[in-house]
Amino acid sequence: MLKLNAQKRDLFGKKLKASRNEGLLPVIVYGHKEEATPFFVDRKEFEKIFKEAGESTVIDLKSPEGDKSVLVYAVDYNPVSGFPIHVDFYAVEKDKMVEVDVELVFVGESPAVKGLNGVLVKVIHALPIEAKPADLPHDIEVDISTLVDFDSQITVADLILPKGVTALIEGEEVVALVSEPKDEVETTTEAPDLSNIAVEKKGKKEDESEAA
Repeated sequence: MLKLNAQKRDLFGKKLKASRNEGLLPVIVYGHKEEATPFFVDRKEFEKIFKEAGESTVIDLKSPEGDKSVLVYAVDYNPVSGFPIHVDFYAVEKDKMVEVDVELVFVGESPAVKGLNGVLVKVIHALPIEAKPADLPHDIEVDISTLVDFDSQITVADLILPKGVTALIEGEEVVALVSEPKDEVETTTEAPDLSNIAVEKKGKKEDESEAA
């Protein structure tokens, strides 16, 4: 399990500016049975872990209040620097089911795309699931090699979900398909017939007068 160290925080509002400049990131932890508690974590450490964990992998938060299993619930960013400025962690209970959206990763090669020049259409990019914290996957793979023609579809029921994971949308919902390529409309522009158009030649004097 990914681990993130936290330290006590008793600063709020505008007083957080100096701490942020020192590389500290204010966070808050709350949950069903967890009273909202503020902490600081190292910003760079959080960014590294968040890149790996995303919002669907449990993080072991080492805090002065004890170890907490948390999920990243929300991240606020500075609109100028792009750095995170505040994070909400949701504390999960070991044996209690949680609901999260898990990213779908499309793998393989579709014969309908490669051989028929079709266009892959990803209908669903993240799948809402339910599982115990220990069973939460980081992502779910979607094998598009089954899309062999324009009638082929991948539905939620076709996905191979890890043990203990349940999809929270109907099995017949379409995840991906291949659409036919659009026909290119050829437009031919004919050159105009200039045979009947009289061309007036300008004399040297007129050219000179215009230049003057």
